[in-house]
Amino acid sequence: MSGNTVNYAVNAYRHFNTITHHKMLVMHYCFKAGLYKQGLLHDLSKYSPAEFLVGVKYYAGTKSPNTVERELKGYSGAWLHHKGRNKHHFEYWIDNRPDGDRKMAGVKMPVKYVVEMFCDRIAACRVYLGDKYTDASPYEYYDRSHDHYMIHPETDRLLKRLLIILRDHGEEKVFAYIRARVLK
Repeated sequence: MSGNTVNYAVNAYRHFNTITHHKMLVMHYCFKAGLYKQGLLHDLSKYSPAEFLVGVKYYAGTKSPNTVERELKGYSGAWLHHKGRNKHHFEYWIDNRPDGDRKMAGVKMPVKYVVEMFCDRIAACRVYLGDKYTDASPYEYYDRSHDHYMIHPETDRLLKRLLIILRDHGEEKVFAYIRARVLK
């Protein structure tokens, strides 16, 4: 086998393990929230050729291959594919405002997808930070980035509330809150 073939096979193996580990973590958290169907179906598009092959090509291990693709090409085709098929991403919910001015804006997300997005953020931080993960990590990541997000204000408030509860009180408290107050 040539060096490129070996690297491709190694990257395929590592990328498959990374996305499967992430998917299993999200499933665990979705189950804790009571979102069983979403937990099972989460991120299946990552196994499609449009996303998986890009993930293998740009696999880094410490950050999303979509970030690497974006840095090199100026955009990420895999991310555009992914966000257009997965309702737990706020980017899925961007549309023209209904007032006729044709400006783009974030649309209020259904609560079950906000909760899945919250679970996704915990899992992504756990996968990419490894032993450096703390319950504050998902909030810190969101806080560093959210000022440029096109997200509906109510969606933003709910996600921040969940991230703050996680940061300040831990997983058990936030998932009890989600089951008792958010998804009821």
